[in-house]
Parts: sequence; C-alpha cells; structure tokens
Amino acid sequence: MYSHSLKFTAESSANGVRERDFTVGEIPGVLWSPASGADRAPLVLMGHGGGTHKKWPAMTGRARLLVTGCGFHVACIDAPGHGDRPRTAHDEQEIAELYRARAAGEPEGPIVVRYNAHLAARAVPEWQATLEALQELPEIGAEGPVGYYGLNMGTAIGVPLTAIEPRISAAVFGLHWPDALAETAKQITIPIEFALQWDDEHIPRESGLALFDAFASEEKTLHANTGRHKELPRFESDSAARFFARHLGGVVTSPA
Repeated sequence: MYSHSLKFTAESSANGVRERDFTVGEIPGVLWSPASGADRAPLVLMGHGGGTHKKWPAMTGRARLLVTGCGFHVACIDAPGHGDRPRTAHDEQEIAELYRARAAGEPEGPIVVRYNAHLAARAVPEWQATLEALQELPEIGAEGPVGYYGLNMGTAIGVPLTAIEPRISAAVFGLHWPDALAETAKQITIPIEFALQWDDEHIPRESGLALFDAFASEEKTLHANTGRHKELPRFESDSAARFFARHLGGVVTSPA
C-alpha cells in the first residue's frame, strides 16, 4: 500500500505559473497551478518519457500551456528509476541492455517494450496514490475532471493506468509499440488523442496504427506527422491543450 499523504517541499512562481515540488510517501512529484490561486480547476496527470524526469523541458513546457492556456492544474511524478528516484539492479540491467543493442545497431523496441511494461506495473499504483493525494487538496477536490497526458514511456504507463482508473475522463497518448498495450487499450472507451510519427525509425507506422486502432473509444483522433521519432511537432502540445479544454472544461487562451 502507498501512503496518500502529500507534502510540499518547495515552491516558486513565475510567468503566471505556481510550481510546487511534493512527495507522496517516497514518490517525488511536481504540481503546476495558476499563480492567481484560482478556484477549483481540472487536473491533468502528465507522464514523462523514458530516460527523462518530471521537470524535463518537454514536461514544463506542456504544463505551462495547460496552466496558462486552460487554467488547469498539472502534476507529474518521477517514474521508477528516473529523476530523483534510485535505480534497482533490474533497472540497471535493462538500461545496459538497451545501450548494448543501440551500439550494435540492433532493434531497441523489444527491450523498451519489456522494460516499460515492468515500469508500468510499478508506476500505476503510485499514480493512483498520487491522484488520491492531489484530490484532497482544496484547489483540486475529488469531484473535478481528470485527464492523462503521456507519450513514449508515458503511454506505456498511462494506458494501463487509464484502463483501471475511472476518474480519468480524457487522455492523450502516442509514440509507442502495441505489443504490451493493445489488449489493455481495448478496455479504454474515453476520448483519446493519439500522436504518431510517420517516419519513426523505432516504431513502424503499422505498429503505431495498430495501437491507435485498439482503443475502444467512440471518439479517438489520430495525429500523424512526418518526421522521425523525436521530431514530434511542438504544435501537437497546443492541440493537446485544446483537446483537454474540450473534454475537461476550460477555454484555451494564448500563453503570455
């Protein structure tokens, strides 16, 4: 069982965004909120990619869009073995195997899929404990809508989380293989936006399309862009903000 007790450990504010570091038990995270201290607002849970962490530039940039453009709260926690969290012997073994395959020019997908599935099994209950703790905050509350936003490893963790978490009512996924996720995706019926890179050197487009196809959602939108795995256009973050505004409530405005 995970502790649901949330403790804030640091706070700063800049450009209309209030940033608070927190812990839930031993899980480190960050919560971005409107600096104005607005009334209750929707919450977006954000999963970071493999090899990065909760304050990776892509995370802080997407959070700023959702906070200043939509008035939302956004939370991100470090995945197991990432950021401020120690690596286990299993983490070290899988990472070493990934680097070996990369140096040898071998496919990375099978290793990433296997390792991400292992991380997801550890991270899903941590996210549930974090959500429970965040909803106890007066500015969030237990009745407000919740979204999930995660690409790459954030999708590997987010799909099984969304499949069992009824509080999540809209999600943005993408950039992952279907191997360990397709069967779980069939259990998801909430609105989905899905990003795919047409020229991805790691994930064949047929694989990305298979994962998109697996979702049972009546409303799901595919965003396919030309480019390689790490070349997802930044404007997809703007699209994600509009998507969450439609489904969680809110009006998108241009960030200052």
